[in-house]
Amino acid sequence: MNSSAAILGCAGTTLTREEEAFFRSVKPWGFILFKRNIADPEQVRALTTALRETVGRPDAPILIDQEGGRVARLQPPHWKTYPPGRAYGELVANDPLVAREITRLGARLIAHDLRAIGVNVDCVPVLDVPDPLGHEIIGDRAYGDTPEQVASLGRAAAEGLLAGGVLPIIKHIPGHGRALSDSHLELPVVKAKLSELDARDFAPFRVLSDMPMAMTAHVVYTALDRRRPATTSRKIIKKVIRESLGFDGLLMSDDLSMKALTGDFRQRARDSLSAGCDVVLHCNGDMAEMDAVMSGVGKLSKEGRRRAQAVMGRLVKVVEPFDVDQARARFDAAFDGRFA
Repeated sequence: MNSSAAILGCAGTTLTREEEAFFRSVKPWGFILFKRNIADPEQVRALTTALRETVGRPDAPILIDQEGGRVARLQPPHWKTYPPGRAYGELVANDPLVAREITRLGARLIAHDLRAIGVNVDCVPVLDVPDPLGHEIIGDRAYGDTPEQVASLGRAAAEGLLAGGVLPIIKHIPGHGRALSDSHLELPVVKAKLSELDARDFAPFRVLSDMPMAMTAHVVYTALDRRRPATTSRKIIKKVIRESLGFDGLLMSDDLSMKALTGDFRQRARDSLSAGCDVVLHCNGDMAEMDAVMSGVGKLSKEGRRRAQAVMGRLVKVVEPFDVDQARARFDAAFDGRFA
């Protein structure tokens, strides 16, 4: 695998000649889609095919954020609506097995939607445990208010995606729930004690440490590193993510263009990779920014290649047998048609 340690976006619904040439040259490991890249199923299928042709890998990872609720890149009329994570946690509160079943079913339905358009990675599940004082950026994206509920339903969502031939990404490791600000806009600083973080924030990530991929949090945890957010902290990645949580999958940064990070894009990329991220993520499709990012990115490291190969090995060759109409009817009935 001769890929660069990066996942990149594109600007529109089709590739420009400049984008095609750039991607052929830098050969990113994968790509990510946003609303600006989405028109209808036929167009998205053509785009995912074109993206993969630029890197010469028919199974190249193509990511999307299709959580449900307010984070959903695929929307009506061409795609169904799905609830936010919190809605699953509130479903039949006295029967956690039902909530788990429907969470898995929702993810399996999303996987069916994604696979049909050539998308093979979903940036789900959100494993952040919300804090009552925390910023609303997580809010109803979380499956519940306790580490146990988040871990249980997060596992169900991941299983549904995997069964449908789509890879999950656990995020935002090691936990964004206590952040008092939105890392898209500024750098959050969490001052909780390590014992508190370990018992609550980190716990779901430990439970799902077997997942193929994880996305870092652009959050400073003063108990661990007073200066650097997890994304660029060698100490947090090595001591917490790799050792304490036991995560040995592919670790990717959150979006480098978020305002929580400082420095030019070359430096942001270099800092993330030198801290221990396997790949960096740049989302907005801005060519000048991508060029700067790639000036700080080399090929996947030896460990990165090993993990990337393991990731692709988690894609099932034949998806779980699935009656879509029956599944959709069961799903809609569970929510009384609120998301039909």
